[in-house]
Amino acid sequence: MTAPTSADLLALDRAAQDLLFRAARTANTFTDEPVTDAQVAAIHDLIRYGPTAYNGQPLRVLLLRSPESRARLLPYVSSSNRAKTASAPLVAVLAADVDFHERLPELYPHRPQARDWLADRAARVEQARFSATLQIGYLIVGVRAAGLAAGPMAGFDTAGVQREFFPDGRHEVLLLLNLGHPGPHIGPTRLPRLATGEVIRTLDA
Repeated sequence: MTAPTSADLLALDRAAQDLLFRAARTANTFTDEPVTDAQVAAIHDLIRYGPTAYNGQPLRVLLLRSPESRARLLPYVSSSNRAKTASAPLVAVLAADVDFHERLPELYPHRPQARDWLADRAARVEQARFSATLQIGYLIVGVRAAGLAAGPMAGFDTAGVQREFFPDGRHEVLLLLNLGHPGPHIGPTRLPRLATGEVIRTLDA
């Protein structure tokens, strides 16, 4: 009897595994096909169930679709990322709402005192950034689940983007994300991944 492969041991079928991970690549090129509001809503409706601390859900997503909104972003993007950001069907500015605790009475109702636990801004910012970063991971997988491709980008003028798009002081910009239907992959072959034994160990005592 043939031993099961790692793919056989997962509940998700192999095609879905490939779509989300094995065949998916960070996108640098996209087709001209637009990303619709309905697709974005469907992605969020899926990924909003991912866990966050206190169920706080601090990720906020600002979509830049028009040339005018994109033109406001491009001066803050590194030169190596500017062309693909200008041509992507949709660009998302991903930020953490550092005042997410205001919604905790609604989102975490069994602990009505949770909002007071986060009265200290520094502690709240740390929690907001941590949970929003988790949500960004869910979002990238959700984009792939929709048959789209994601191109996350750091290395931009974070303070400039924050001043331009979130001047209220309650948001911290974390990442930029190009998304759309994938074009031809332009780049190196897939880079190596660490083996399971290099990442996971078991403590027996």
